[in-house]
Amino acid sequence: MNTRRLKPIEHRDDSKAGIDLSGLEGQVGYLLRRAQLAVFDDFSVALKALNLRPGQFAVLNLIGRNAGITQNEVCAVLGIQRANLVTVLDELERRGVAERRPSATDRRANTLHLTIAGVRLLTRALDAQAAHEGAIESRLGKAERDRLLKILRHLTGD
Repeated sequence: MNTRRLKPIEHRDDSKAGIDLSGLEGQVGYLLRRAQLAVFDDFSVALKALNLRPGQFAVLNLIGRNAGITQNEVCAVLGIQRANLVTVLDELERRGVAERRPSATDRRANTLHLTIAGVRLLTRALDAQAAHEGAIESRLGKAERDRLLKILRHLTGD
């Protein structure tokens, strides 16, 4: 049974402070950002015991499901800059959970792979992710969670 509860981000009552948020509270971008902060914070807590950050998890997960993916492909799929990915990969390699190998088809590229320790870490991280997603689903309900995912995919063009 999932005992984690997704907590909303702390929100002071700005109406009592005389701050008018009516120009923001009806904007998709503002509410998406507030929701993203709440979800991201909860996921960060879920991954903390594994000494992983959400961005590292995303890279680890992508490599685990796509052994041999190139650094350029990871950047394109996750929408991150190459310099930021290099920093993440350096840390994952330092921890012994991922490795870069020269590409057999492109001497300018590296392919990415998980080590055995990386597979174990990813398995534990996926368990943490499942608990986190379960907390979201328990807050929204399955139908609303599925509806939210559909709306977000629509907004992103996926």
